[in-house]
Amino acid sequence: MKKTFLLLAIPLVFLNCKTDKKANGKLNVVTTTSMITDLVSHIGGDQINLQGLMGSGVDPHLYKASEGDVNKFVTADIIFYNGLHLEGKLVEVFEKMQHQNIKTVALADALNKKTLIGSTYFASNYDPHIWFSVDNWKLATKHVVTILSEAVPEHQDTFKANGEIYLKQLDALEENLKNIIETLPKEKRILVTAHDAFNYFGKSFGFEVVGLQGISTATEAGVQDVQRLAAFIIEKNVKAIFVESSVPKRTIEALKAAVNSKNHQVAIGGSLYSDALGNTGTPEGTYIGMFEHNVNTIVNALK
Repeated sequence: MKKTFLLLAIPLVFLNCKTDKKANGKLNVVTTTSMITDLVSHIGGDQINLQGLMGSGVDPHLYKASEGDVNKFVTADIIFYNGLHLEGKLVEVFEKMQHQNIKTVALADALNKKTLIGSTYFASNYDPHIWFSVDNWKLATKHVVTILSEAVPEHQDTFKANGEIYLKQLDALEENLKNIIETLPKEKRILVTAHDAFNYFGKSFGFEVVGLQGISTATEAGVQDVQRLAAFIIEKNVKAIFVESSVPKRTIEALKAAVNSKNHQVAIGGSLYSDALGNTGTPEGTYIGMFEHNVNTIVNALK
């Protein structure tokens, strides 16, 4: 009932707030995930008013719009979101925004579908965790530059310059990650996590990736899933498995207990950032810092 109320309320709020747009002469931009907020902040800088919906530890698969979120949406000039049903519970809200002539931009639309990882278990038929390919994030960066430049042509030189700087930082990140991963023997590159968020990472850096839950955290792991993965860990002699900052720890703890009950020791190697960045103001609160943290944590634990 509350969801229906929010959707019905959008046109009314829109009428009340439309005149507030660009109150200080800057573009009002709203982003969904913390990864996208970080990306857009690098490109837009001080030339835009930026509001991100989801903070540290927030699961976008399960996120529902609050009344405050609706107010942010209707006063936005542009909404950047991931797409591929990552923000599954916001799809109807995005559709309503489009009817109100508010530009909504899915970063996944910037990618070639041939490079996407398919999924028979997810509504979009594609894995939405596109940010775990640095190449994907470079394309997303270029897309954001294009969209902002079209929206505010007088600042396009700034957006393009910011984009070039960030692309160079992403190049350096990719090289750094490869160097760290090279220290881990190939036979040890097996990543077991709470849910299937790291397939693009595995494809990019040569890891076999197995998640206890599916691509969406809306699906829950059952006893058979735990036993199946426990057998896999024992067979492959995996030394460490990983929890995620935006997913409850209980599933991985149950997996560890199942493995240990079979006289095989496996450790929890640390916490990875999957669907959200770390706290604002920390290195892990940025895309680059998050990725470096994840790779260092994985490599150190699996060594």
